[in-house]
Amino acid sequence: MAAGRATVQAHGYNGLSFREIAKAVGVKSASIHYHFPTKGDLGAALARTYTDEAAALLDGFLAASEEPTACMKNYARVFRSALLNDNRMCLCGIMAAEHDDLPAEVRSEVDRFTELNIRWLTKVLALRRPGAVRKAVQRQAQAVFAAIEGAQLVARGRGDVTVFDEIVEAYRAAGLIP
Repeated sequence: MAAGRATVQAHGYNGLSFREIAKAVGVKSASIHYHFPTKGDLGAALARTYTDEAAALLDGFLAASEEPTACMKNYARVFRSALLNDNRMCLCGIMAAEHDDLPAEVRSEVDRFTELNIRWLTKVLALRRPGAVRKAVQRQAQAVFAAIEGAQLVARGRGDVTVFDEIVEAYRAAGLIP
């Protein structure tokens, strides 16, 4: 799973290869096929695990502090850390870019990741604006999610994590994120 995750974060779903993963972990590709009969099964398992880990992490951020600025700083740090790990992308973000090429089971898990993030961001942003209309807060949450994923993509393309930092700081200055 770790080798598959690293591959997808670096090369996307289309770069996922049973043969390459088997070589990386020192087994035969048949051993991987035993656990994941199809590439779609493996991709879905990777996205599901990634989303479940993200849910636990995000819940932990809110448990540690319900202060929106602290939550958002922790949130941005997660995406930044992927860049610091060999200039990798968010696993579900890079898969979302290949949405049309994904099997239904993978697409479903990628969509679940997006929904999880937007729900969490809506919760955090509502803490900052308790009287705000929920739909307006959800739209802002979608914008924040797109902005952070986009900042990661631009920084990755430049091979420079400071680009991510500058973009996120510009979002803060513009009031998009606390």
